[in-house]
Parts: sequence; C-alpha cells; structure tokens
Amino acid sequence: MTSHPVAAILAARPLRATTVSTLLLLFDLVGTFVFALSGGTLAVRHRLDLFGVLVLSCAAAVSGGLVRDVLIGAQPAAALADWRYLATAMLAGVVTFYRHGAIERMRNPVQLFDAAGLALFAVLGTGKALAFGLSPFAATLLGMTSGIGGGIARDLLVARTPAVLQAELYAVAALAGGGVVALAHVAGLPQTPAMAVGALVCFGLRYMAIRHGWHLPVARPHGDGG
Repeated sequence: MTSHPVAAILAARPLRATTVSTLLLLFDLVGTFVFALSGGTLAVRHRLDLFGVLVLSCAAAVSGGLVRDVLIGAQPAAALADWRYLATAMLAGVVTFYRHGAIERMRNPVQLFDAAGLALFAVLGTGKALAFGLSPFAATLLGMTSGIGGGIARDLLVARTPAVLQAELYAVAALAGGGVVALAHVAGLPQTPAMAVGALVCFGLRYMAIRHGWHLPVARPHGDGG
C-alpha cells in the first residue's frame, strides 16, 4: 500500500525539476529580451541602420552570458547552443527599430530596460555558477560579470564610456542581487524564490540610484577645483 505514495513522489520529482528548469529558461529569455531592448534603443538614438540595431541588441543581450559560460566552462555557451537566445535578441531589435517611438515614450527606457536586464542576468549568472560548483563568492562575481558584460559591450560599440564605470550603483547592484542568491545557497534555501528576491534587490537598488543619484565616490584629478 505504501508503494503508490512513494511512486507518486518519485514521479513528481522529474516534473518539479522540469518546471524549475523551464522557469529559469523563461527568466533567462526575459533578461535577454530586455537587455536587447536597451541595446536596440541606444542604437536607434545613435541613428544606426537595421543591421546596426540588431548587432547592438545581440551584443547587449548575450555578451555577459557568453563571458559567464566561458569562465565556468559551460561549453558550448548557452547563447550559441540554443537558437532561442539570439532569436529573442533579434526580435527585440526589430521591435525597437520599428516601434522605437512607443519605447521612447516610456520614462528613461534605456536605463529601465538595462536595470531589469542587469537584475535578471546577475541572479541567473550566480545561480548557474553555483550549479557548476563555484564557491558562493566566486559565483557572485560571475553573476556580476554576467549582468554587466552586455552593457559594457553595448556602450563600447557606440564609443560611449561604459555605464558600469561611471553610473550610479551599477555593478554594486548586480553584486547585491547575486549575493542574495549566494547567501540563500549557503543557507540551504530554495533557489527560485532567492532569485526572485535577488532580482528585486538588484533592480530596486539600480532604480533608486537612477532616481536619486546614488553613486560611489568619484575619482577627482589632483588640482580639480571640485
């Protein structure tokens, strides 16, 4: 009589694992889309053609993930092994190219999309690094790298100083979000809720930094009157 509950539990475990895997993939694709929107919007502001918009969208969307996967030894990189990542990034680029007016009417769209992408990629990068056996500290750094890599590539392609080097609490926000996931891992807490909380922490810090100008101390050249 006890075999039926046991069988049900064993049968439910693969289903639960599949559900979590699907949810993580969905989050990853959402992060890809919103980062690509930030790249596409910046490309439109610089009056690039359709090809340029697609290049900037893809660079913003997948560069951080590519760096993450190379560093943790995940071969081939997810962005290259799964066509859905580049397809999602290109879709966002096309949407931005043809509907950039609607996107621009949103308040500060580049920064908002960038903050959302930063949050999602930071927590997902940390979670993937932990799954590959990295220490919580190293995983947090990889999560930050995953989050900021796309923004750096996007800015460099239009000859702009990367926002991570001068913007209000950019990398710090990614570290905070990834740190939540790493701490939850150390404490043995469920990963998916921890990722949701970490993403909210990262996005909240970035949004408040944009809104209120929070930033780290800025280097001043010797003799600067400021």
